[in-house]
Amino acid sequence: MKTAVITGASSGLGELFARKLAARGTHLLLAARRADRLQSLQAELQKTHGIQVEICPCDLAQPAGLETLAARIESAPPPDLLINNAGFGTLGRFHETDYQRQLDMVHVHVLATMRLTRAVLPAMVRRGSGAIINVSSVAAFFRSGGNANYCATKGWMNHFTEALRIELDGIPSPVVVQALCPGFTYTEFHDTLGVKRDRIPAWLWMPADFVVEESLKALLTGKVFVIPSWKYRLGAAIGELLPVSWRMALERASPHQRHRV
Repeated sequence: MKTAVITGASSGLGELFARKLAARGTHLLLAARRADRLQSLQAELQKTHGIQVEICPCDLAQPAGLETLAARIESAPPPDLLINNAGFGTLGRFHETDYQRQLDMVHVHVLATMRLTRAVLPAMVRRGSGAIINVSSVAAFFRSGGNANYCATKGWMNHFTEALRIELDGIPSPVVVQALCPGFTYTEFHDTLGVKRDRIPAWLWMPADFVVEESLKALLTGKVFVIPSWKYRLGAAIGELLPVSWRMALERASPHQRHRV
């Protein structure tokens, strides 16, 4: 029976990953800050799908919470899948926002991803199987005002994932690493930020179900960067080719720029 560890599992993409994997018979270890939501999801998935669901309420922005989860993972056989999904955004210019909140973002997006990957990867390599999904963002390919640290940390996740793939190819190892880079997605993410969805063009939004299915499907092919929707794939590709001055002009005009600052 396969097992998966999912962070940020109490809502959004993390919860949907949990539901889809549970429906496929995968045992789960779910981590998030909101214990009540984890408990409710645990009871529902165990009853509906007859699987084992463990929960680990913890705050990955805090070293103690991160080490609690890492130690729990390392004390058990390695999971078949780790999904580093925990994350959040902020509103406002970097120099005007709360610094602690920005630091928490680095802890969750960067340090937690690094620590938990290190907790599972050695055993996955020894076993010769396993997969890691780092939930990044299409924002990793662009930058925007009011979004500086989010774009930077998601960019780190992409670079980290690509470098891991290069290392694993050199062993070689069949362990799969993926950076999932969705665009605007219908989840609680933007609601939590207080962003009004009608300020973003409707054609830019994607269903969360589509994003998760694209990610899980790509595990079968070992694709490193998964950008759901051709529109975002095209945008990311063009952005990589543009001169910096042209790209920055587009970034200044982006929907992220307008609604975040």
